[in-house]
Amino acid sequence: MDVFAEKSSEFRFKQVIVLRGDLNMSCGKAIAQACHASISASEEARKKKPSWWRAWMDEGQRKIILRVKSKHELLEKEKEARNAGIPSALISDMGLTELPPGTITALGIGPAPEKIIDKITGSLPLY
Repeated sequence: MDVFAEKSSEFRFKQVIVLRGDLNMSCGKAIAQACHASISASEEARKKKPSWWRAWMDEGQRKIILRVKSKHELLEKEKEARNAGIPSALISDMGLTELPPGTITALGIGPAPEKIIDKITGSLPLY
């Protein structure tokens, strides 16, 4: 029996990963930064909002990858998420490959209820 066959096809929770478009990261670098953001934000949610985290895990861990144009815009989204009480994680690169050390690359938001996240990220384009 397929484990997911009995689950609802309606999602109520999601995680959003926001990447900086101005850095022109390679595909591999962008994926790595998105993974850092996803895991770090998920761990924050597991600790601070365990019921949100559990519901998201049970629904299949839906993730959406979005883009901002600048560091300033990324930091604004981080502030909005924090002010809304959504667990989040801001990611800085170690500088071992493409970017200088400390470059802020990504933001993980949630998992959280879709309606709350959409108020913050609903206008951003897909990456």
